[in-house]
Amino acid sequence: MAVLETVMRNAMADAIDTQINSGTAATLVFETSGDVEVATLTFGDPAFGAAATGVITANSITDDTSATGGTVAQASIYADAAKQMEMTVATSGAESNMSSLVVAASETVSCSALTITVPAS
Repeated sequence: MAVLETVMRNAMADAIDTQINSGTAATLVFETSGDVEVATLTFGDPAFGAAATGVITANSITDDTSATGGTVAQASIYADAAKQMEMTVATSGAESNMSSLVVAASETVSCSALTITVPAS
């Protein structure tokens, strides 16, 4: 099995950041299982800092202060209105964790931290 060295992991993580920052404002969209928007948060510009040990960490993300509402099944990152990646969401043990998967209409939805990791293997 191939093992990626840190220099390669950083390059790959920075390439993800470049793709996400390549156009109009990037967004983090919490969605239902049918890809329907529940809440949309906006990344800062740039969305992420430079990679370190294969990890990029999001800069500040603006809350959605008036969510559409619904039951969250996944979180997706969009750039230029195109889905770039999709993450699992649960109350624990997922790529993205929320205190509750049910979001009421007009509720405020926040993201306190987000990292993307390129694994060594």
